[in-house]
Amino acid sequence: MKKLLLSAAVLMFVVSINAQVTTPAPSPFSKVEQKVGLTDVTIEYSRPGVKGRTIFGGLEAYGDVWRTGANARTKITFSDDFTVGGKELKAGTYAIFTIPNPKSWDVIFYTEHAGGGAPQTLDESKVAVRLKTDAIGIPFNVETLTIDINNITNSGGTIDIIWEKTYVAVPFSVPTDAKVSASIDKTMNGPGANDYYSSASYFLEEGKDLAKAQKWIDKAISMRKASSKDGVEPFWMVRQKSLIHAKMGDKKGAIMAAKRSLELSEKAGNADYIALNKKSLAEWKK
Repeated sequence: MKKLLLSAAVLMFVVSINAQVTTPAPSPFSKVEQKVGLTDVTIEYSRPGVKGRTIFGGLEAYGDVWRTGANARTKITFSDDFTVGGKELKAGTYAIFTIPNPKSWDVIFYTEHAGGGAPQTLDESKVAVRLKTDAIGIPFNVETLTIDINNITNSGGTIDIIWEKTYVAVPFSVPTDAKVSASIDKTMNGPGANDYYSSASYFLEEGKDLAKAQKWIDKAISMRKASSKDGVEPFWMVRQKSLIHAKMGDKKGAIMAAKRSLELSEKAGNADYIALNKKSLAEWKK
């Protein structure tokens, strides 16, 4: 009996040693994934809280290099070459270090992204780019460090850093136009109706060669009409044609195309396009 009790006591002791208490991380990990144009951008960082402290000029001293987060270095990854601070950087992963000051911050993209904090001395050979950006005061307190990607367009956006009562934005650009143009050039060797439609839509959105966009949308409509069972144009393509004419200043052509798109969308029972065409016609007939 004594041996049995002793064995049980030993077992409980071993279990108590191996057991681990799980608690929330003081600075939880966060991962931001964003498609910008055709480029994948990912930010990985840990999010400390203010917790009643003075952050900038206190916990994070002015003029010192900060890891821009907690725990491991804050990392940003681009799937394509990109431009920041007027310099083109290669696709890949970089650490983001910052040097806060009252009116402006230095933002540093550093090629050595592994590690648990900012180095005491930066190795200039590993500084991919260093830029200065305004530190903007905000009239409320942001408790948890937030890094996000905002102001997104087809060709770029901003990396936004917000904590305590400070906001910093770092603009960047990505090679969307070059990639789309290369894709269009390649596809146009043997394009289909959807290729013409997508290319025309992109040129319309980006304000590129509208005469070329008009030719492409006409080609798309013609090809889809010829291949359709009922021999009619697709209402969504005709809608895009009306927008291209309107952008070119051809109100008569825009109205004619919108009327046809309205007729086709009514036959198809598409309420969204019916409403869009009616709204455009009301505007263009003024």
